[in-house]
Amino acid sequence: MSKENKKPKAGKTSAPGAAGIDIGISKSDREAIAAGLSRLLADEYTLYLKTHNFHWNVTGPMFNTLHLMFETQYTEAALAVDLVAERIRALGFPAPGTYAQYAKLSSIEEDEGVPAAMDMVKKLVKGHEACAKTARSVFPLADKASDEPTADLLTQRLQLHEKTAWMLRSLLE
Repeated sequence: MSKENKKPKAGKTSAPGAAGIDIGISKSDREAIAAGLSRLLADEYTLYLKTHNFHWNVTGPMFNTLHLMFETQYTEAALAVDLVAERIRALGFPAPGTYAQYAKLSSIEEDEGVPAAMDMVKKLVKGHEACAKTARSVFPLADKASDEPTADLLTQRLQLHEKTAWMLRSLLE
């Protein structure tokens, strides 16, 4: 009998079932990374919502510049939340997806009312810095587990948030 035709021994399977994930990262490490990514997802989504809100409601002499800038930023953020959520799912855990969950997990506060244009910019700087800090806090977990896909995702998010915070801060000078 050729090797290809051999049946697995009783009690063994050739591949883990849906309940078993065998990607070289322990369940406890995957769980810790997913929890960190859930905090990042909450920050990313809260920042997305804040940016979209400011896009709709910005006024003043810099209206066109800020309106277009905020649109670019919330469009990018909409794609980012999907990437973070999908990584959580790939690690075998449900991604948070409700406002209540995000409110508990996010380090970014919601705003009441409509701030002045430059206050919007200041609040978005803080939001991007918060996302960068959250992403950075997950790095040791990914590094410990040799989770390169998560490390890559975190690097991309850090690059974007640090650059965007810098660009927004430049408007305040």
